[in-house]
Amino acid sequence: MDLRFIDQLKDQPFWLLLLFTLGSLSLLKFLSATLKCVYVSFLRPAKNLKKYGSWALVTGPTDGIGKGFAFQMARKGLNLVLVGRNPDKLKDVSGSIQSTYSNVQIKNVVVDFSGDIDEGVQKIKETIEGLDVGVLINNVGVSYPYARFFHEVDEGLLKNLIKVNVEGTTKVTQAV
Repeated sequence: MDLRFIDQLKDQPFWLLLLFTLGSLSLLKFLSATLKCVYVSFLRPAKNLKKYGSWALVTGPTDGIGKGFAFQMARKGLNLVLVGRNPDKLKDVSGSIQSTYSNVQIKNVVVDFSGDIDEGVQKIKETIEGLDVGVLINNVGVSYPYARFFHEVDEGLLKNLIKVNVEGTTKVTQAV
């Protein structure tokens, strides 16, 4: 059977064999990419974040995505430094994480990024001194109170946006 197929291929015109080869290579490339995507998305084991360091620092951990990140880092076994502006919310989040993951150490740092950033960054530096911080999740940020065009944003809000979202994030990254 194999010999017949090869004999039939020899009888075909060159351009047909070329198209057959190109099509086969394209199909092989597509299948390879699909298998790689399936492996990366579903089969590959997760990274061990502890190899980067035993502590994770999360800014904005009291609500939403930041809170979710804090819980995920604790689930992975990382100790946490939580940085937020509301001490009561920080205490609540720390308590919830501690009750779920009792083996995780948690340090809270109260910093309002719309205030004195340098003082806040100094608090963070003092808290993380000597800690092996391997993961930084900069989640702190502010936005407009309601939707508007950029040219409609008043000067005070624009300065606050830049201070919290750009300057604060940059200085925390540098400190860590």
